Amino acid sequence: MKIDVISREYPPEVYGGAGVHVTELVRAMRQDIDVRVRCFGGPRDEEGTFAYDVPADLVGANAALGFLGTDLRIANDVEGADLVHSHTWYANQAGNIAKFLHGIPHVVSAHSLEPLRPWKAEQLGGGYRLSSWMERDAYLNADRVIAVSNGMREDILRSYPDLDPEKVVTIYNGIDIDEWRPTDDPDAVRALGIDPDAPTVIFVGRITRQKGLPYLLRALRELPAEVQVVLCAGAPDTKEIEAEVRELVDRLREERGGAVHWISEHLPRPKIMALLTAADVFVCPSVYEPLGIVNLEAMSCGTAVVGSGTGGIPEVVEDGVTGRIVPIEQVQDGTGTPIDPDRFVADLAAALGEVLADPERAAEYGRAGRARVEREFTWARISKQTQALYRELI
Repeated sequence: MKIDVISREYPPEVYGGAGVHVTELVRAMRQDIDVRVRCFGGPRDEEGTFAYDVPADLVGANAALGFLGTDLRIANDVEGADLVHSHTWYANQAGNIAKFLHGIPHVVSAHSLEPLRPWKAEQLGGGYRLSSWMERDAYLNADRVIAVSNGMREDILRSYPDLDPEKVVTIYNGIDIDEWRPTDDPDAVRALGIDPDAPTVIFVGRITRQKGLPYLLRALRELPAEVQVVLCAGAPDTKEIEAEVRELVDRLREERGGAVHWISEHLPRPKIMALLTAADVFVCPSVYEPLGIVNLEAMSCGTAVVGSGTGGIPEVVEDGVTGRIVPIEQVQDGTGTPIDPDRFVADLAAALGEVLADPERAAEYGRAGRARVEREFTWARISKQTQALYRELI
């Protein structure tokens, strides 16, 4: 069985959850089957991995058009594969075109949905209309669409009602439980200017609308001054949202008087694990989150999680067992905006305060979270499920 996996992200050029997913899934599947990777960006020196740049005459064009040009180059080279598996809209048309060009099945993994991320028009302009078409066309033609959670599956079928429900299956995201583990390293935490012994809430994520960071920064104002806040937040989507977050962080520092640490650079995994392990609670305030690998990372480090009740988060964070789920009623216009933002902010603050006020319960949540990822979210399990899906189609 020869499989071509297509992804914009692949090491060392990984910046989000989809890239982590592809990296770990490929590593697990290569233990059993022949997997070639076709990714975007600079040359790679990994055997069986091929990288593609934007065609020279499209450099400087709208970004979405450049990605489509890259897809055409990749589709041409897929010849010889038994099946092609694409990840995210950037790569979906490469898989879609390869399906028709080479007469092979195409599997799509849905990590997010363009109809539910309308703020991307801020980045792509007219390219957002192009990216939306690229995604929709590939989904409707795919032989299978893999949703990373049941919540994501519902979103797919709601966004694309013409899609045959029988073709949409759920296979969860996963976590490398050997790589991600509790890491007690107070010296590494202190080296970042953070007190490993103070009660701490931590956020890790990109500065993008879907992560709900502005709501979190408002909620954090309600926490006691002795609670330390650690924000590992970078890679802003736009200058506008970066400026908004900066203003909210400055206001948070002025109003609370407690320690607020904002780390904008990308930290290596050992430092992230040390920070997560030292924290009392990890918070995921997303307004759109198909699953949220960051929640699995925190749980793998034995840290309690407070997450918003949207997308796949409630399928990962078991309310009252591994952490707390914060209810959120959302406007159904694709933005994920809370119907009552003040209520969501207040409930988020209350859940964080509850967990922080009971360190023993927080530790219990953390232990239960680690046990849950070991049981439900290993890459070996996910690799077997994915390979079984391939065999249904070949």
